[in-house]
Amino acid sequence: MKRVLVVDDDPTVSEVVAGYLNRAGFAVDVAADGPAAVAKATAQPPDLVVLDLMLPGMDGLEVCRRIRRNGPLPVIMLTARGDEEDRILGLEVGADDYVTKPFSPRELVLRVESVLRRAGAVAAARTAPAEAWLRAGPIALEPTARRVTRHRRELSLTVREFDLLEYFLRNPGRATSREELMRKVWGWEFGDLSTVTVHVRRLRGKIEDDPARPQLIGTVWGVGYRFDAPRTNGGGDAE
Repeated sequence: MKRVLVVDDDPTVSEVVAGYLNRAGFAVDVAADGPAAVAKATAQPPDLVVLDLMLPGMDGLEVCRRIRRNGPLPVIMLTARGDEEDRILGLEVGADDYVTKPFSPRELVLRVESVLRRAGAVAAARTAPAEAWLRAGPIALEPTARRVTRHRRELSLTVREFDLLEYFLRNPGRATSREELMRKVWGWEFGDLSTVTVHVRRLRGKIEDDPARPQLIGTVWGVGYRFDAPRTNGGGDAE
């Protein structure tokens, strides 16, 4: 049984989320503030953390930083505000996803299941035979080791940023809608499409020479996005 730590200072939110997760087959622990969350995650690391951004004692961003010091741990951020800066900050410190309040508890359960499936796939990939590097211009990606380089310098990508870039590299020149990216990369049939928009923006900031004038990930107005750089596959390291 997978263990989920729910961190929220609103007891009603914690109770509702815990109830839905319990019924979905998860073991649930609850913390009401930042220090308690860090202590519980350190004493008995969960499989995933549902983490509110605004917490007493220590905000969710700092909690995420501290619990990630001991190794990779899937985190879904909750925020009561729709401000995009909050979402970007959550992604910047390593959150795998975010959900804006008010939210559907059923959708949150689906998000938890999706993130855990992805985390399991990443762990399995580490023991799989090495795949050929995927290359496009200055970008090189090795799927098995989950390494990305740009001009031979290693990039630090979040799990979702890596998955999104890998999808683009495997589908060059193809216009893809945000809805399809959500299905193919996130594994969701529905959800907040701004999640895709924020991740594309973050990824552009890491791989483009000028993110304001992207040359690799182009916007196809009325459709979605297209990876425009030519791709070549080949073995060996990108270094």
